[in-house]
Amino acid sequence: MVVRPRDDPPGAPGDDPGPRAGAGDLDLDGIRAADVIARGMRGAEPAQVPGRLCEVAVELLPVVGASVSLRSEGMPVQLSASSAHAAHLAQIQATLGDGPCQSAVEGGEPVLACDLTTGRDAGRWPVFAQQATEAGVRAVYAVPLGSDAVCVGTLDLYRDIPGGLTERQLHVARLVAGVMTVALMALPREAEADWRDDDPWLSGLGADHQEVYQAVGMIMAQLGIGADDALARLRADAFARGCTALEAARDVIAHRRRFDRY
Repeated sequence: MVVRPRDDPPGAPGDDPGPRAGAGDLDLDGIRAADVIARGMRGAEPAQVPGRLCEVAVELLPVVGASVSLRSEGMPVQLSASSAHAAHLAQIQATLGDGPCQSAVEGGEPVLACDLTTGRDAGRWPVFAQQATEAGVRAVYAVPLGSDAVCVGTLDLYRDIPGGLTERQLHVARLVAGVMTVALMALPREAEADWRDDDPWLSGLGADHQEVYQAVGMIMAQLGIGADDALARLRADAFARGCTALEAARDVIAHRRRFDRY
C-alpha cells in the first residue's frame, strides 16, 4: 500500500493518530529525532553508520527491527540491520524478489504494509506475507532512500503487531531515511583514507551479496546459462528448500549443492 494513511479500527494497538499533525508538531518531532540520531551516531566508525541508524529507527518508531538495503541488479545489497531477525526478514524479501521493499523501490514512495495477516496487504505479496508472519512479523514499512528522481535503496521497518504509522511517525521514518541516504552517499568519500587493500567500506558491508553472486557464477558455469537465469535458479532452489538465497548460495560455494546433477 503506497502511503495513504489508513483508517485503522478504533483502538488498534500502537496507533493513536489523534489530531492531524501541524507543522509545529512535525518540527518538534524532527528536533527530537535529530537528538536521538546524533546520540546514536556518536563515535561511530564509517562502516557502523548503517547499523547504528537501523538501531535509531527502532528506538524512535513503534517497530521491532530495521534493515537497510541498496538497489542493485538482480538482488538488493543488504548493508546492515538492527538484529539478526531483521537481517533474516530482509533476506526473505531478497530471496523472493518481492515484498514491500521491492514495491517501494519500483514506486519511489514509502509502502506501508499494515497487516500481512489478512486483507489487501496479505494478498499483494502472498508468499512474502506468509513467510514474514511465520517469522513473527505482522507489518512492514519500506521507506525509499534517495531523491524523488532516483531511489537507491530502502529502509525497511518491521513490526510484530498489525497497524500503520501515524503521520508524525511516518515523518520521523522519512527523516531517518534521509539521514541514511546522506550518510551512504558521503561515506565513500569520507572513508576514502580508511580503505584497506583498495576495498571500499561498502565491500565489507555487502559481503553477503558477494557470496550470492559467487554462487550465481558457479551456477552459470555448471549450466551454461546467463546471470539472470542462474539467479532465478538459485532463488527457486532456496524457495523450494525453505531457506534464503544467501543460505542456498553458501551451499553452492561449499560444493554441497550442484545444479548440473538434476
